Amino acid sequence: MAKPVHSMIRVLDEARALDFYQRAFGLEITDNLRFPDFALIYLRHPSSPFEVELTVNFDRKEPYTLGDGYGHLAVIVDDVDAEHARFEKEKLSPGPLRDFKHDGKTLARFFFVSDPDGYKIEVIQRGGRFG
Repeated sequence: MAKPVHSMIRVLDEARALDFYQRAFGLEITDNLRFPDFALIYLRHPSSPFEVELTVNFDRKEPYTLGDGYGHLAVIVDDVDAEHARFEKEKLSPGPLRDFKHDGKTLARFFFVSDPDGYKIEVIQRGGRFG
């Protein structure tokens, strides 16, 4: 059976990306592989083996075009209201809190935030389907 291990995104500014993922989600560097033309930086939260792989192409000068095919990464938190307030305090520019309902019942309470390269991350309240 396949087990998901990481999701890779290309970033333009390594320092900005690392600062964002560390401050926003508490991700820590688990590996930093340097090559002549690029770097692969693996980030992980202590609570999960899943990693985000940041790929930094050293010769890249222009932001990446995300296109219309990319969706988002998602993380769960114990208190989405507190996290939203923390993101605002950290000036991480979170989007509005939303209640996603189906048949009158809340399926998820969440907000989105964009990293410095424009990748969307959904921050979801723990519970229900996202337990």
